[in-house]
Amino acid sequence: MATLALLDPYQRLAPSHVAAAPFRYFLTDGCLAPEMEAALLAWLEHGAPWTLVETDFYEQFEFDMRDADLPDAIASLVSPISLDALRAKMEAAFGDALGTHVQVVAHRLDPGQRIAIHNDMRKGGETHRLTVQLNRGLADADGGFFMLFNSDDVNDIHRILRPISGSAIGFAISPASHHAVSRLHGGERFTLVYSFYGPDNGQS
Repeated sequence: MATLALLDPYQRLAPSHVAAAPFRYFLTDGCLAPEMEAALLAWLEHGAPWTLVETDFYEQFEFDMRDADLPDAIASLVSPISLDALRAKMEAAFGDALGTHVQVVAHRLDPGQRIAIHNDMRKGGETHRLTVQLNRGLADADGGFFMLFNSDDVNDIHRILRPISGSAIGFAISPASHHAVSRLHGGERFTLVYSFYGPDNGQS
């Protein structure tokens, strides 16, 4: 029987909701195997090398998963084979060709932190993103909602997503891909953010 480290960590990822407006995105639940999710969450809580990062629109803790010394149980999250398989799933979901470069960054929000509205557009930057949510069961009162907008107006809300552990959103980055994370009031909110690039990006 294959060990957990050799399994495709996102073999369960399948869009449960697909939308074309206000930008292209899909939603999925339970995208990680329970054993993988449990091992990853435990490591993010107690072993991960977090660094505080502050910009003009967010304050959060983060690190590059590819540079971290990952336990064997979660190493497949960044293995070339798994990233190729995940890229193929993203290509199938959006019908877009993607390059081989995939960035994997872990994020952590603590109480009081939030991410303001933005669209992730930048010259030569990512074209698609998959954000996987992980936590110990945040209640609505804890905040940390993933918010999608119809425009760059913070009052023009398209959809509000609860931070359900194991759920994910995949989306194509565009001038219209406005999103934000509401302020966290309790608990810890973890995410894994997979960033994909166009086939001619040239990154390695």
